[in-house]
Amino acid sequence: MDAQSRSEQLKGIYFASAAFVMWGFVPVYFKLVDQVSALEVLAHRVLWSVLFLALYILVTKRSREFLSIFRQPKVVSALALSAIVISLNWLVFIWAVGQDRIVETTLGYFINPLINILFGMAFFGERLRSIQWVSVCLAAGAVAYQVILLGELPWVALTLAGCFSAYSVLRKKIPVDSVSGLLIETLWLLPIALAYMGWLFSHNEFQILSVDNHMVWLLLGTGLVTSLPLLAFASGARRLSLTLIGLLQYIGPSIAFLIAVFYYHEPMDERRLVTFILIWIALALFSAEGILFQRRRNRLKG
Repeated sequence: MDAQSRSEQLKGIYFASAAFVMWGFVPVYFKLVDQVSALEVLAHRVLWSVLFLALYILVTKRSREFLSIFRQPKVVSALALSAIVISLNWLVFIWAVGQDRIVETTLGYFINPLINILFGMAFFGERLRSIQWVSVCLAAGAVAYQVILLGELPWVALTLAGCFSAYSVLRKKIPVDSVSGLLIETLWLLPIALAYMGWLFSHNEFQILSVDNHMVWLLLGTGLVTSLPLLAFASGARRLSLTLIGLLQYIGPSIAFLIAVFYYHEPMDERRLVTFILIWIALALFSAEGILFQRRRNRLKG
């Protein structure tokens, strides 16, 4: 690897790490607005994301490139479906944070890479290697353990993981860059968000009008919280291999897990910890196998 390639890789690591660190602290942000209903927070997230992303595209002089996407009706229509999926992910996440269930959201994002394996097999004809099967079975065992011994299905974790994996599949099939894609997705959601805000206003339930200025600014900032990590991630992903991105992605849920347990003191008894330990072992196997597989393939190419 020459000096320029190493420099680009280092930049990629900085950008991707920044994105995952920001995502790790996102629960703290949404915890600050938990006195506002999850649906209203979601509506604000959509509205202010539209405005921030539109401004970004204007400032970066990408308007012509963005508008050209609307000459591809199949792409725009497909983004309507991905918009529904990601909005469900956002809603469940916002609600779970407000209900002191951050730990369960982190479980979802730890499970996510393993769900991606199954989705890759189902939708892209990918074949699982033996260690990948072991990782998936360990994750399935962790979920089964929680259902049997704790008597509860981790539906928040499974919903978040399932939605994000489905969203990844959809976005992989849609030929559009991440920023333009997110703007079009939020534009699809915007009429619903505005209609809901109007309904809240007409029923004197629009909470942004009754909270203090500090809370108003936090609600307006949901657009930045949504968009900035994505922009950093997009810059990092262009410069890094999928293997390295896959390793870095554990930064986010790890930070959120530590915050939930040690700062918000969410319950983490020995039985719940077993679920996470099984998932962590599965992820360690999955990551180590991925690195070794990539190295073998590179040697064969060389």
